[in-house]
Amino acid sequence: MKKYKKIVRLIPLDQRRFKLLYIFSLLLMFCLFGRLVKLQVFNSSDLQRKARLVQSSKTNSLKKRRSIVDRNNRLIAYDKPLYKLWAHPKYFNFPGDSINRVRSIEEVAQKLSPILDVNNEILLRKINNKMSGIKLMDKISEEKAEKIKNLQISGLDLFKYSQRYYPQGELYSNLVGFVNDENIASAGLELYLDNQIKVFNKSNLIKKGGDGTPLPDNSAPGDFIFDYKSLGLTIDSKLQKASFNALSKQVIKWRAKKGFAIVMDVNNGQILSLVTVPTYDPNKFWQYNSELFRGWYSQDLFEPGSTFKPINLALALEEKVIQKDGVVEDIGKINVGGWILSNWDKKGNGYIDYPKVLQVSSNVGMVKIMRNLDPKIYWDLLKNLGINKNLKTDLFESTAGQLKRKDLFVNQSIEPAVTSFGKGFSISPLKLVQLHAALANGGFEVTPHVTSTFKERFNENPKKQFFSNEVSKTVLEWMESVVDKGSGSGAKIEGYRIAGKTGTSQKASNGSYTSKKVCSFVATLPVNDPKYVVLVVVDEPSKSYAYGSTVAVPVAKEIIESLIVIEKIPPNIKDHGMIVKKP
Repeated sequence: MKKYKKIVRLIPLDQRRFKLLYIFSLLLMFCLFGRLVKLQVFNSSDLQRKARLVQSSKTNSLKKRRSIVDRNNRLIAYDKPLYKLWAHPKYFNFPGDSINRVRSIEEVAQKLSPILDVNNEILLRKINNKMSGIKLMDKISEEKAEKIKNLQISGLDLFKYSQRYYPQGELYSNLVGFVNDENIASAGLELYLDNQIKVFNKSNLIKKGGDGTPLPDNSAPGDFIFDYKSLGLTIDSKLQKASFNALSKQVIKWRAKKGFAIVMDVNNGQILSLVTVPTYDPNKFWQYNSELFRGWYSQDLFEPGSTFKPINLALALEEKVIQKDGVVEDIGKINVGGWILSNWDKKGNGYIDYPKVLQVSSNVGMVKIMRNLDPKIYWDLLKNLGINKNLKTDLFESTAGQLKRKDLFVNQSIEPAVTSFGKGFSISPLKLVQLHAALANGGFEVTPHVTSTFKERFNENPKKQFFSNEVSKTVLEWMESVVDKGSGSGAKIEGYRIAGKTGTSQKASNGSYTSKKVCSFVATLPVNDPKYVVLVVVDEPSKSYAYGSTVAVPVAKEIIESLIVIEKIPPNIKDHGMIVKKP
């Protein structure tokens, strides 16, 4: 059968319909163009901001602080990671439950109780029918936090934070200080070196696409490597503990107000131990009086008394107003401008040489010796020692010593007279250590410091030399006689050459001296090759017969004995005037 094609008759397009379609298409294009202009021009900044929020994720880094370690990498302070547990009962849901099921508070408390070691009833009381935002517990350990995470209970949130911990307790508190509960540095090195202890991360943004794929950015290699280097101290923890025990025992025995002991390397200023008593536990700082948080060894001033006599003798030798083999007459008292000055025991010693002046701690002898030095020159020399300047260290901000005005010092004869035996001016214990270190190392100024990365940025110029090597050696040998046969004999250790000087000074109050005392002893060893200076200061011992020789010397001896063992200092044998080092 033959098929026929159907013929369709073409009808011309309706012009009116065509125009409507054309106009509609133009309107659509204009709308699209207007929308594009609005997005690209008027809304561009807002869209960029939204894009950055989607593409970038912020890593919430903890407020970390560097660990602090001693010279042998023993931990002194570190950040301990802890957790806070928050509950939202309206979302409580166990693994495997349907989405809409909400578990009871009792069911959740039953699972948390054995992990937290807390009674169910306590947890229930804390929730107290609240539905969200309930802080259940603080200071949860990492181990417990991991167990809570493994429960996979919806509605429980763990917030990680960092808390400072001091594993050696009170041993370092007066030096290192502490940070408070808000992780804010509040005392000691933690406060003074806060910017060096804080950890600063270079970057905390990660860019990603809509599906979470990381996107390339301009981050440099290492931007996400955290800087967790420790802050190293020059302190030796074994020596620190030995010093603390020796000082604590003596402060208690003499019912003293406080005490201080330090061991320092005389050649570079590195502090090997620094302890004060009383002290506090930095892990429980809120239980103590804030007065204990001060670094009084650099902030409080005292009259050094007889421990300054070796410094004065060095000045006199340096100016050549006395000779090494000279003598001075000591009748026990002397009149200076109408003031009667006397020795500590009110007794005279006759004609004595300069080593003997130190051995018996003769005030009269010192007044006569320093009379040979012009007061103007004497004052200038004291100023050159930095008596009235701040001591720049990496420790607490120090207090500048107090020295009388030059016109008073020069015109009133009593001023240089009392200064000759360490009275009438004041310095910090740390400054006294620095001066004796210079006396031991050949006369050079060193900066006391406790951080191993310390740079003597305060002394960019060549080291200042206070005394010549010959003068330093001479005075050190005179000080050795104090330990061999003088007031410092209690510090004598067989086989070791130790130099020292005791000091007992009255404390002034309202312009007059009181019965309160400061007992001190400074030692340098070994004399044949000086390396260490030890200073012990005990403030206001309240028992009778309190002197530098009875209060401070026993502490120094214990510290020196520990120092010899820890530093492996070899003994010396005196044989017919020759000193032979043991191999």
